[in-house]
Amino acid sequence: MSKLFMFEKPIGMRDTFPHLYSLKKEIRMNIENEMMNWGYEFMETPALEYDETVGEASAILDQQLFKLLDQQGRTLVLRPDMTTPIARVAASKLLKDRNPLRLAYAANLFRAQQREGGRPAEFEQIGVELIGDSTVSADAETIALMASVLKASGLKDFTIAVGHVGFLQELFLQIVGTEERAEKLRKHLYEKNYVGYRKHVDSLPLSSIDKKRLIDVLHIQGNGGSIEKAEALLEGEGGRGALRELEELLSVLKDYGVEDYVKMDVSLVSHMSYYTGVLFEVYADNVGFVLGNGGRYDNLLKKFGAEVGATGFGIRMDYLMEALGKSVVQAQPALILFSAERRKEAAAKAAEFRENQQPVIVQDVKGVTDLDSFTAGFKEVYSFIGKAGDQA
Repeated sequence: MSKLFMFEKPIGMRDTFPHLYSLKKEIRMNIENEMMNWGYEFMETPALEYDETVGEASAILDQQLFKLLDQQGRTLVLRPDMTTPIARVAASKLLKDRNPLRLAYAANLFRAQQREGGRPAEFEQIGVELIGDSTVSADAETIALMASVLKASGLKDFTIAVGHVGFLQELFLQIVGTEERAEKLRKHLYEKNYVGYRKHVDSLPLSSIDKKRLIDVLHIQGNGGSIEKAEALLEGEGGRGALRELEELLSVLKDYGVEDYVKMDVSLVSHMSYYTGVLFEVYADNVGFVLGNGGRYDNLLKKFGAEVGATGFGIRMDYLMEALGKSVVQAQPALILFSAERRKEAAAKAAEFRENQQPVIVQDVKGVTDLDSFTAGFKEVYSFIGKAGDQA
């Protein structure tokens, strides 16, 4: 193993420089305010959880978990998602006081990367969980809230694709017969590998009619007639309940006035295995990846002893910042230079700035090696150097 360079970081870890930090803070604040306006309360959970509880309940693959041992020999994990830890807290405490619960979070998540491929192993996600409400109204609220917070962040052009786990699961089982075969089809769809999906369908020992049913599902998108087209692919009653939910969902979203941001996509699949019903992903028009996703997960809280349904979503802050593509306009601080005999005057001047909420840097002139280079980055420079009365 080669020796690490002094400036190397672990695979997938990133530094956030001051200008990006300021931009992320501004975006996060706008999103948090919108979430709170909808009645969601922010909370935090530990960065470390037990592997045998949260680690095993999480939908994140085991090889993506950062694991370590505590002093008692128990395996811990750095939290890979926030839905599972919040489910733990809700089931053990919060649901006793209020049901349904509306919770929100902004937290760093950790997912190990096998090699450096541009994917961060630590990233910030902001999101909500609506726990204890199993209605379509709750599904619609989370989707409408996602649209609302994205607009609050400054994003204008985006699409929320909506599907249902139950429809696709029933269709695949009707045609290929086993969960193992259905999983192979879902994997291609999750990876958006539509060429691979078509090749796999073509290789299956199925009738031409069944192959056509599997291919046709790729073309059922949009809000005009999608439900009817999807229903035509089904045999019997299985899967039709899921389509009725989607139909009702679209109607409720129209009441929220967000239908123009929503597109039905019955081929939608998620890598999060705990989703049980409606699921959704959001795309920005100018970037080629998913900014955030969400859906219904009615079985997750059962793992923590609570028989309640839930839904929610999470948005990747790094992806959202890229989609926004804007630079932050930071308030340029003023600079006050001082020498030892004028320190008190410099401190008093700085206090005036701060009382008016204006940023200011106070710098001892002896601490600067290149005065011209240092001061070149400031528009306002005040000097308290030498005898009193010599201010510039």
